[in-house]
Amino acid sequence: MVWQMRKNRLLGILLACILLIQPFSAQAKESDAADEPDNLYAQSAVLMDADSGRVLFGKNENEAKPMASTTKIMTCIMALENMEEGQIVAASDYAASQPKVRLGVRGKEEYYLKDILYSLMLESHNDSAVVVAEGIAGSVEAFAGLMNQKAEEIGCKDTYFVTPNGLDAYDDGGTHSTTARDLASIMRYCIMESPKKDEFLEITGTKNYHFTNVAGDREFSCNNHNAFLDMMDGALTGKTGFTGDAGYCYVGALRKDGKTFIVALLACGWPNNKDYKWKDTKALMEYGLANYEYRNVWEEPALSQIRVQEGVSAGNPYKRESKVQAVVKGGEKEVNALLKADEKAEVKRKVKDHLKAPLKKGQKVGEIQYLLEGKEIASFDVVTDRKVEKRSVLWCLNQALQRVCL
Repeated sequence: MVWQMRKNRLLGILLACILLIQPFSAQAKESDAADEPDNLYAQSAVLMDADSGRVLFGKNENEAKPMASTTKIMTCIMALENMEEGQIVAASDYAASQPKVRLGVRGKEEYYLKDILYSLMLESHNDSAVVVAEGIAGSVEAFAGLMNQKAEEIGCKDTYFVTPNGLDAYDDGGTHSTTARDLASIMRYCIMESPKKDEFLEITGTKNYHFTNVAGDREFSCNNHNAFLDMMDGALTGKTGFTGDAGYCYVGALRKDGKTFIVALLACGWPNNKDYKWKDTKALMEYGLANYEYRNVWEEPALSQIRVQEGVSAGNPYKRESKVQAVVKGGEKEVNALLKADEKAEVKRKVKDHLKAPLKKGQKVGEIQYLLEGKEIASFDVVTDRKVEKRSVLWCLNQALQRVCL
């Protein structure tokens, strides 16, 4: 009997321990899922939401560093936006003198510019970048000016282009460099905003490409060296880079489950650490996929009636003050934002507390803003639900005449 009681007591203690441990285990798993990557190889890194441009993770994301051949995403999009249909370009002796990696163009040799873009993006040929620059702008210097102008339009704050191929360089304006944030923003422009985004994705997603020079006496084959395309489901595009100053660099994008992420890495190891960039890219993409989901953050606001000075009251025309109901303009409301489980959007209401007649129906009297990290993601006008006449002398006389007639 005593043994049975002890046995039951031990079983009870054991069961209690199991019940206590289970919630902590579940909590630990949830916490692990939300942990940010803390052991990246890259000196600078960014994970960006491509839809909004919001940086979801950053490591030294605003530090300017050389970016090697990731430069070529800007070279490519500038060519696509400025080239003519069927444009032919001639290689200069300067283009032919570029260091490896190169296509092997010869001075005065002609090519279709569209073909050269595959050489640029699949094989990262340095001579092809110069052919593009000279074909679009007449010189490398003039093309770099266009690149810097476009970077400014995109919103890049710490990017400076000197060359179209990303070779380490500097001039009187500064050193050829960017930041992880700016590089991700340039990729976002290439795949989300540019009028030539579809062409950009077609070129950078091609596995193999074959072409000849215009004369047809030389044949070329290009193979895509972006290993990320076969590394994760939904991989869209990307560009590798390496120079002695820059180290290994990468910028790439992935679209899966309705979410589009961009990863930018700078100074991600030096020889013999060529694979570091793939490990970092995968870690950041998996972090984004596991922790961020789209949620509708719309909240129905409690809007009060607003006092209207000198307004005619709908219920009592003899009152010297009226009220009007404020409503949100439009029909069904939806504000979808990519958020972590513990994130919330900030809602700000700016609505006038008094008005002056006359008022039109649907007249704007305020605004509701939705913000993430201080940046507006959506806004809605607040308007009047009816018109309000002004209590004027003429209106009062009109009312008196109506009473007399009655």
